[in-house]
Amino acid sequence: MKIRRIYIDADAADDPVTEQVCRRIGLPVKRVNHPVEIYQQISASPDPEAAGKSVLLLTRNKGRFIRDCPGTTHYTCCGYQILHVGAYCSMDCAYCILQAYYHPPVLQFFTNHDELNEQLQSFFDQGVVGRIGTGEFTDSLIWEPLFPLAQQLVERFSRQDTGNLELKTKTAAVDDLLAISHNRKTIMAWSLNTQTVIRHQERATAGLSARIEAAEKCQASGYPLAFHFDPMILYPGCHADYEAVVHLLFARIDPANIVWISIGSFRFMPELKEVIARRFPDSTIIYGEFIKALDGKMRYFKPLRIRMYRWLIDRIREKAPDVLIYFCMEDEEIWEKALGFTPAAHGGLARMLDERAASMCGLNGRVQTR
Repeated sequence: MKIRRIYIDADAADDPVTEQVCRRIGLPVKRVNHPVEIYQQISASPDPEAAGKSVLLLTRNKGRFIRDCPGTTHYTCCGYQILHVGAYCSMDCAYCILQAYYHPPVLQFFTNHDELNEQLQSFFDQGVVGRIGTGEFTDSLIWEPLFPLAQQLVERFSRQDTGNLELKTKTAAVDDLLAISHNRKTIMAWSLNTQTVIRHQERATAGLSARIEAAEKCQASGYPLAFHFDPMILYPGCHADYEAVVHLLFARIDPANIVWISIGSFRFMPELKEVIARRFPDSTIIYGEFIKALDGKMRYFKPLRIRMYRWLIDRIREKAPDVLIYFCMEDEEIWEKALGFTPAAHGGLARMLDERAASMCGLNGRVQTR
């Protein structure tokens, strides 16, 4: 993170987390009663999406810390729950929905951790298996230089046996997590893509080899792992490049340590197209064969997605025949034609993943049908 300005919401000024973050960064801070002035300054920038990556607002989460993944209509959601610890990201991916989701975007880190911990305890006390993660509205590990939140969460989850935490990242910043007694209740997860996509579409992220090397370190420390081929992007030569990713992954990672692998293809809200064209003028990812799908997002034609998925699944199965593979936001036809079954045949996708987490992470809670 390259923070240049720090603002403190007046409501968060006395929180211990606020004091610790300010002490770590060591920059002058400005107290604000309403963030509108921050938004006005960022909006005046020629590239507001980039400008917001260097501005940090320390504020309180005024809603729920734990919430259901918003998913999308007409497509199968995995029933994942979000631990909403902050917003936006210091990395800069061309396809990132956060560029259009926040208006204007600004890095926000929530400081009312007393409420976060209360809600986590309520989550544990339910006695049911639950999957929760911090990587929906931000990257799970970018905040560690400011505050050791991931470290604290790993320790907190290690002391219970009903829920698992998934830390999803495009960084390689895992060294501070390796010595923690995690009790296999945290899944370390990486978004994977080809080196071509990483080089041209994922600015300021760790390279492919660095991500897999970080996963290998976590494997050596006993963490269960997960990987997400999402978004897969079609371009000339992509099949050979994705095959190289699969080869590198399984040259370093034992399939027995992988809880699941998810797959999804590039999809975007129509309003994101203008943002990508403006901010990434050399990118061609928005000019593929897309249609407007049932959820209003632009998606590759279904036959293209099915062929792409089948091909990747075959490559993965050659290396890891028993690993659980699932789709992120696809319909039953895709499931049937690419994987040969639908989640409904196994009690639903959420139940499939809950049972897998219970088995791989040693969870003892009740598995619900959701």
